[in-house]
Amino acid sequence: MRLMTLAEADGMDAMVELDLSFSQARMLFLLAHQGEPMPIHAIATKLGLSDAATGRNVEQLLKLEVVERRESPADRRVKLVSLTPIGEKLSTQHIDCKRESIKAFTADLPEDQRDNLHRALSDILAGDTLRRQTH
Repeated sequence: MRLMTLAEADGMDAMVELDLSFSQARMLFLLAHQGEPMPIHAIATKLGLSDAATGRNVEQLLKLEVVERRESPADRRVKLVSLTPIGEKLSTQHIDCKRESIKAFTADLPEDQRDNLHRALSDILAGDTLRRQTH
């Protein structure tokens, strides 16, 4: 937990500078993870928000120029949301900060502990343990 807290704190500086809410940050990371434009209603479903709340968050992110919104070519009633280059850079910086925090932590470990951790995590990541269970 301490490792994740450290990594999260290091990666949140840019989010704080933009004054993003937790829901807005989650939306940014969802769009980065998806890697393609998403309809507002799909974002709402994934984040467990109402369409109205999601729409308000999109409006704020549009003002910050981290997302863009356009009509779906298949259905003009559907609005697709995607990251702008600024949003992509922001999400990449966040992940990079987390990665660097974890690297710094592991660099300070004795070699045998670092090797044991690497082996254990490699086995975990190779399996289905971290995949979300959908019921």
